Amino acid sequence: MQPTIGRIVHYTLSEQDQQRITAQQNRPLPDGRSPLSNSAQAGDAFPAVIVRIWDATPGSPLCNLHVLLDGELTLWVTSRAEGAEPGTWAWPPRT
Repeated sequence: MQPTIGRIVHYTLSEQDQQRITAQQNRPLPDGRSPLSNSAQAGDAFPAVIVRIWDATPGSPLCNLHVLLDGELTLWVTSRAEGAEPGTWAWPPRT
């Protein structure tokens, strides 16, 4: 399947993603309170919206994604390939 803007995919967090999320969780919001969020570990998968597509390699485009975490936080990741390992995205399984 060809990725298109606005499609929902599953994104698997990498170690670096986990570190960025932890930093966000520890940073107070403008109103002074801590953001409400559940834990997010490397290897966890979350839904993500495709926001931009880069045709870096024919047949294997890279995507910028807006990852929807469990809580108030989100994560923007750039130039991610389709795959099954941490730091990549995959199409949701059909049910």
